[in-house]
Amino acid sequence: MAHYGSFMVIYVGNDYVDKLAELHPSNSDGFWQTLDKLAAESEIVIDRPKGSAHPSYPDFVYPLDYGYLKGTSSSDGGGIDVWRGSGPTGEIDAVMCIVDLMKRDSEIKILVGCTEEEKTILYRVHNEKLFMKGILIRRR
Repeated sequence: MAHYGSFMVIYVGNDYVDKLAELHPSNSDGFWQTLDKLAAESEIVIDRPKGSAHPSYPDFVYPLDYGYLKGTSSSDGGGIDVWRGSGPTGEIDAVMCIVDLMKRDSEIKILVGCTEEEKTILYRVHNEKLFMKGILIRRR
């Protein structure tokens, strides 16, 4: 762990991350509020329903509904990615931050209404390949 001015860097291995150190809790609240606003002003488009195969990698089957926020943009040129779970609420409860060495990019994936079991599944999905790793940041 290292401190740089007003923020902290935490070095994490391949272990499951379920705690986030916050130096300024109000900054974290602002992030979630801003993300909520973006999602509320956007339509969630599910273009890959749970159980469907990936169009380019048919061996990969989507464990949850997967789509994007219409009218937004991400590093891959599409909308911001969304995983939608089976939980009772449609609230954003976490994000996955992904680094993909094969595509040489990074992006976030918003988790909406995901149960704890579904969050664990998504964490594993985004960490099972050597070229792709991610961390799960839970909303507090």
